[in-house]
Amino acid sequence: MPKFHARRRFIQGAGVTLAIPQFESLLSKSDAAEATSQPIKRLICLTNNYGVYQKAFFPTESGPDYTIPPTLQPLAKHRHDFTVFSNLDHGLTGGHACVPTFLNGIRPDMAAGFPEGNISVDQKAAEFVGTATRYSSMTLKVKENNQVSFTRTGVQVPAVDVTGMYRKLFLEDSAEAKQQERLRLKRHRSILDTVRERAGAVGQELGRQDQIKFSEYLDSVRSLEKKITQQQPWIDRPKPKTDLSEPRPARQSPDEMKIMMELIAAAIETDSTRIVTLATGFANGDFGLQGGYHGFSHHGEVAEKTEALMQIERNQIAQMSYLIDLLKSKDDPLNGGSLFDHTMILFGCGMATGTHSCKNMPLVLAGGGFDLGEHRVMPAAPHQRVKACNLLLSILQNFGLEVDRFGTSTGTLTGLNWS
Repeated sequence: MPKFHARRRFIQGAGVTLAIPQFESLLSKSDAAEATSQPIKRLICLTNNYGVYQKAFFPTESGPDYTIPPTLQPLAKHRHDFTVFSNLDHGLTGGHACVPTFLNGIRPDMAAGFPEGNISVDQKAAEFVGTATRYSSMTLKVKENNQVSFTRTGVQVPAVDVTGMYRKLFLEDSAEAKQQERLRLKRHRSILDTVRERAGAVGQELGRQDQIKFSEYLDSVRSLEKKITQQQPWIDRPKPKTDLSEPRPARQSPDEMKIMMELIAAAIETDSTRIVTLATGFANGDFGLQGGYHGFSHHGEVAEKTEALMQIERNQIAQMSYLIDLLKSKDDPLNGGSLFDHTMILFGCGMATGTHSCKNMPLVLAGGGFDLGEHRVMPAAPHQRVKACNLLLSILQNFGLEVDRFGTSTGTLTGLNWS
């Protein structure tokens, strides 16, 4: 075992152990976006767990004048505001094991080999936002578990349904719940106090170079302390008001997805969060179909199954189009223009298709100030293929992060300009 790893166990006390990471800052500065003159950006990620029927999803022509394929038809009125990509993927295999790689390019079982583990792009952006909003991110689900959001420690972020989303946005916590939150923050402060007290002994054992890195680690601890202090005011700050009634999960997926899109737009409009990730699925009976999403995805080119997939996936894209409508119709109180002008919306899947292939991920990017409006066909040859993480890195830089790598990226995606 390397000497560094042996030292990680020394920072402990009061029944608490806090492992030292690879001496990289745990958190970006939470108020970095507020301190610059750059526009405040938002990020919405939409996904499913079964990929798409590719023959109905990918255009056959490249460039801006492509014919929009059947699955993407609901986006036709927004064609100048989105780009669909071909031949981007993470270079992975593993079928369903690749579902969690959509937003990071790293299977959970590979996370230990990367400096930031398998943190997903939404949670990386959430670290940057910090406590500037009530929720640094919101992870959501409709008829399917959300498997794509991960913290830098590899924890899968739990998701809430439409009822949970509504309550987070609009319902005030009880006095007891608020007190519990105060106690939680107090415990965290106590833990960090213990860490700082014990850190001196560790620092004395390190060489000069490691002391520099350890100093960076202590800076991250101070960042956590600052974050805890900044979280405190949100406990008693009133939530926005709404005339909407509390929703319940609907029997049909399209109905529930429509409600969720309206709640997402409300979350962005009220600046309750700037980052949302939503996984959607299928309920038996949707569109009059009998069966399950997984069964349809193993279609074997049987017409009945491929037509079912096209209906399910076309609805997912229709809901994305509805969300764009909502964001275009709302003024942006922070930046001017509309909310859509500064909101990136990414649709995609870690497993590209239900036949378990992870090659040629379905990826559609809309909004956010990017130069869009085309079908970008990336090189298909094995030695020329571009990593999908290059797109994720471009998204992070557009969001405001000063980073030059993410996941398995080799750089940003060329030709994808933003403002």
